[in-house]
Amino acid sequence: MGVRAGDDKPVSDMRKQQGSGKRDVVRHAGRLGVALIALGLLHGCGGGAQPQSGDRSVSVERDSLGQSRAVATQTPLPPGSSVDPGPRARVAPTRVLFIGTSLTAGFGLDDPSDAWPAALGRIADSLGYAMRVQNAGLSGETSAGALRRAEWLLRDTADVVVIETGANDGLRGLAVADLRRNLRGIVDKVHARLPGATVVLVQMQAPPNLGGRYAREFADVFASVAAETGATLTPFLLDGVAGVAAFNQGDGIHPTSAGAARAARMVWPSIRAVLDRVAGLQPKV
Repeated sequence: MGVRAGDDKPVSDMRKQQGSGKRDVVRHAGRLGVALIALGLLHGCGGGAQPQSGDRSVSVERDSLGQSRAVATQTPLPPGSSVDPGPRARVAPTRVLFIGTSLTAGFGLDDPSDAWPAALGRIADSLGYAMRVQNAGLSGETSAGALRRAEWLLRDTADVVVIETGANDGLRGLAVADLRRNLRGIVDKVHARLPGATVVLVQMQAPPNLGGRYAREFADVFASVAAETGATLTPFLLDGVAGVAAFNQGDGIHPTSAGAARAARMVWPSIRAVLDRVAGLQPKV
């Protein structure tokens, strides 16, 4: 039986009890470890609440020796959640067609890309808007000419059609009634050819030397046509440019590149609102 200890129990029995005691300690330690790990996961591992990439839970498993261990599991977030963006979607560029006069064409500028439509495109790009400028400006064109040209211009697709015309009508003192009819005709052609396109009318003004009544009736045409057709009306394109020598070329009519940039900033808020609305309707690609 072997040598007996003070309590008269065999040494082999004492070793069995010691071994059993060690297993109990290990078992209790394992359980305590599970509790501590679970507590740590619930409280961000002791570092305060931490943002998680998904909902975490803790499960208890036993290994091949029968020892308990804690296993952290993670539930995947649904696609499109605020934490898991999933595949990044982008909005296709908004195609903007500019039908206009020499102001739109950039008459007299060393670089046509300095005209106000291109300057507008640069503003949009700098603010993260995807915008493709299609400049169809033609020097010397009246509203009647723009109406005749519209059918051909609208053969291409566009999301937004910006109409800048009437300046040459005003310079020539043409009838306001004709201007109204031509503007309405252009908008109607856009609606017929491109039903989903948004129309923007650029406010123009007549020279003051033609008289106050003519100037008022001329200016009112743009607002009334916009209201009748649902088009977006911008402020006067050359506000702060017309009559300012520093912003005009030698003829006193056509803007310099700095004047064109100022004109673009004048109408940008109106264009931006349209871009926001159109982008919200476009499918993600």
